[in-house]
Amino acid sequence: MTQAVLDSGVMTLDDLLERPEGERLMSCIQCGICAATCPYGDVMEHTPRTLIAKLRAGLLDEVLTGDDLLNCVTCYACWAKCPRGIALTDVLLPLVKEQVLLNLPEVPAELQAAFEATLRYGNPMGESPRKRAAWVEEAGVEVPLMKDVGRPVDVLWIVECYASYYPRGRENAVATARLLDALGVDFAILGPEERCLGECVRLAGETGLFDTMREQNMATFDKYEFGKVITSDPHAFDAMAHLYPAAGFRTPVEHVTPFISRHIEDLLPRLTRELNATITYHDTCVLGRRGGLFDEPRSILTALPGVELVEMTHNGVNTICCGGGGGGMWLDAFYKARGHDRLSDRRVEEAAATGADILAVSCPFEVPRFEDSVKVLGYDDRIEVRDITELVARAME
Repeated sequence: MTQAVLDSGVMTLDDLLERPEGERLMSCIQCGICAATCPYGDVMEHTPRTLIAKLRAGLLDEVLTGDDLLNCVTCYACWAKCPRGIALTDVLLPLVKEQVLLNLPEVPAELQAAFEATLRYGNPMGESPRKRAAWVEEAGVEVPLMKDVGRPVDVLWIVECYASYYPRGRENAVATARLLDALGVDFAILGPEERCLGECVRLAGETGLFDTMREQNMATFDKYEFGKVITSDPHAFDAMAHLYPAAGFRTPVEHVTPFISRHIEDLLPRLTRELNATITYHDTCVLGRRGGLFDEPRSILTALPGVELVEMTHNGVNTICCGGGGGGMWLDAFYKARGHDRLSDRRVEEAAATGADILAVSCPFEVPRFEDSVKVLGYDDRIEVRDITELVARAME
């Protein structure tokens, strides 16, 4: 599959058409698969197929003068299914969405607030950077800060915003810390020095803010020595693996889920608690469709004692997006005002239909989104939402 990623903030739409990525866009055969697979394709006037057709016809202004593209949650479905391998999510959509935001008379309040908080505080919640490592007190194991270590470490762990600040996300951070400690990993975190990696603001159309965040983060990375990076957030992984190299970042990076999968044999002697649960796994868009990581999370779950793994109707490359990517987590009011179904509700309905006790995930965004849907749909007493790391830590207790 083609992986054409632009150096955000450098290229314009006109520049794009003169590049190989633009030539590939022009190879679109207008088959309509992208429109059919888009989770909001039924409510979007400008699906990826229409977007390319209007770009070819010189009618792109019709797209840029409305807010239709805010329905795009950058789920990589069009990217994964395109027979031409056109990397729409990486190439065309961020540039067009940037122009859409510039032309909007008013940016949705939730989205604007997230942008402003990210710029000012380094996280979309608007929380103080001093509180970013407060969760460490709950970990029960040592979680060193890079600024205190005073030496190179094997692993720099990027915790990211939702796992640092959101109450349920902190449970993911605590579980991950315990697993790293159990594996004897030489790691440290940035703590108050860490800032959002910026992938979601870029895919929401704020490429200038992404450039700012990348510049600030690169300055922080340059202060320390570390052998590799792991992160709890698929969106942070995506940014560091595909976008930060354009700014000179060359360190290997890995998401926690495949990292744990590679070391699950080492943890087996400590996985002594029977979970006695039926679990269904939600394939995250970034790790799954984007990264091709489908087997690794399942290998972890099936290694846990007392677990039966069942699949939802839509799984693997056909997964249903939680609706949080590309700014979607900050646009729920925007979607509700237009009467759109929440994608997280659709997914929880599928999970409940499997009869599973636990809906397992690998992204800090998905825990609050799915837990909210579980409550709204009345499944509180039927299904629990848990990150994979939390389940492994539970089996170790």
